Amino acid sequence: MNRLAHLLLAASFALPGFASAQQQETYDYWQHQREMIRRGQQAIFMCNGLFTSNRTLEQVFERELAFFQEPIGTAKGGDYSVIEELRAVEVGAPGEVPPMRAVFREGIGCIILPPDQTLADADRLPELTLPYPPGNPAQIPWPDGDLVEDKPLPANVDAAALQAASDWSFDRPSPEQATISLLVVYKGDIIHERYADGFDMTTRTRTWSTAKSIASTLIGMLVDEGRMELDAPLGFEWLPEARSPETDPRNDITLRHVLNMSSGLQSIDNNRLEYATGSGMSYWAGSSSITGARSRALIREPGTRWDYENYDTLLAVYAMKRALGGEKEYAEFPRRALLDKIGMRNTLVSTDRFGDFILSSQVYTNARDLARFGLLYLQNGVWNGERLLSEEWIDFVRTPAPATAEIGNMYGGQFWLVPDDRDDVPEGAYMTNGNRGQFTIIVPSHDLVIVRRGLDYGRQGFDRWGLAREVAKAIK
Repeated sequence: MNRLAHLLLAASFALPGFASAQQQETYDYWQHQREMIRRGQQAIFMCNGLFTSNRTLEQVFERELAFFQEPIGTAKGGDYSVIEELRAVEVGAPGEVPPMRAVFREGIGCIILPPDQTLADADRLPELTLPYPPGNPAQIPWPDGDLVEDKPLPANVDAAALQAASDWSFDRPSPEQATISLLVVYKGDIIHERYADGFDMTTRTRTWSTAKSIASTLIGMLVDEGRMELDAPLGFEWLPEARSPETDPRNDITLRHVLNMSSGLQSIDNNRLEYATGSGMSYWAGSSSITGARSRALIREPGTRWDYENYDTLLAVYAMKRALGGEKEYAEFPRRALLDKIGMRNTLVSTDRFGDFILSSQVYTNARDLARFGLLYLQNGVWNGERLLSEEWIDFVRTPAPATAEIGNMYGGQFWLVPDDRDDVPEGAYMTNGNRGQFTIIVPSHDLVIVRRGLDYGRQGFDRWGLAREVAKAIK
């Protein structure tokens, strides 16, 4: 028997032994990147808390950073720096994991820098200096402004039931559910407005994924104009670059697919990597939101499986950018097309350092602006007699994504719908939904818009449809 035969024979006898190895992957190969993202996330929250929300360092550590298991430092100090003159924050000491830095930019909010840039690069970051519409919002009547007429509740509104719904929202059985504001609009008027200590009608906080509904609205306006098509391919180049890009199977993904969260692309954020890679790299570490979004592989037929993924929204936003053409038109589009039109003067749509909108999560606003946004939908897309959004688009966002048919029909076009197993909520209600409890609930049958802002943490679990149920009890 030759030497090769001996080796093959030995291998054949050794193979059964492999079954008893019982090896498991337990090492977190992403640990250094997770720490970098953790620092970047804290830098963004501290920067926006201080310079976008105008809150104190003590308030930021107590509330905005409450969901951090181990924030770096305390309000009294630690391995971070606040640079007031630059409106910037640096978090972490130099070492194996680099410090991370965030800088406030006019008209945008705070932008995270990559590890290889310093605060000396701040002037290279995008900003938006577009003038606001004329007039003082304090002297302009609601809903275009903030002047609210003091008048009694309508006769068919039960004041006690409305207060009970408010208390239901604020007095939670779980300390992890921290309501910071509640606003109820009935027939266009504010009938209830309440804020937690340390917050008021001017306080901007992060919308998280409520931003996705704003993105869908902006895209809908372009679809209405014929500049985008719901059932056309997204129409851009995918990554990595291929020799024959025309044969890329991802070319079959349409705008409808990504807005329905059914692109068929590889899941990243939902694969325990949300705070290690994926969209987290653009949110918290300074990478491009567009490059990452275009780099996923197609793993199933588009439209066949619902998978909630930040990158799907960012693909739609990139398609919006291409439809708009110029950088200036893109940068000003949210303000000119929507925010300025309906009085959302307190809303900042943030970008990555490349100037691309992170409209999957990073918008800072207050409860009144979100109520205006909900009111636009309640009014079927019309504001002051001008149609801003078609009824066809509103029908689209309220129609269940086909891929959700077997899981409750609870999602439409970047809006959340009442799931099939809820029979305690007014029929036809729909909402925006953001992490840490950001809800704008539209209830057409009761002529209601309900805005709940939160700084929830931990497991959260606030029953947003329960809130719709409780408020609806007040309308007789």
